[in-house]
Amino acid sequence: MKAIFAILWLVFSAQCAAREASPAADDPVLEKRVVKLTSELRCLVCQNQSLADSHADLAIDLKNQVRSQMQAGKSDAEIRGYMVARYGDFVLYDPPFKASTLLLWAGPFALLLIGLLGLAVYVRGRRRRLPDVELTPVDRARAEALLRGGSGNELQ
Repeated sequence: MKAIFAILWLVFSAQCAAREASPAADDPVLEKRVVKLTSELRCLVCQNQSLADSHADLAIDLKNQVRSQMQAGKSDAEIRGYMVARYGDFVLYDPPFKASTLLLWAGPFALLLIGLLGLAVYVRGRRRRLPDVELTPVDRARAEALLRGGSGNELQ
């Protein structure tokens, strides 16, 4: 029972001490611009997280670097170019279409094409393996009755 009260006390005391996070920059316009640009950049150590969403140490350092470059007056394109020059196209969530990213852009379509070709080969091979079955006159009449909307049991 004491443990439950201790847990409840910890939970409620933590909620009482919680407050809204203060913005990292005094300028809300700059902070909005930082969030917009960092949401377009990939966290280098996280899986499928942007710099804006990540709380990794490297991501925080990169966000601070973006913020300081914006405070220095650099444009978003210049900052993006700096990040690409330093970390490669991997840092971009929307990498440009060029020879080094061709596999990235064409890879899913190539895999889809390979899958469709594999499916076509499988279906064709399966048709060849199935024996030709001739319907008996009774089965044919039953199938025709089913196609007309009957139950197919009228002939039995």
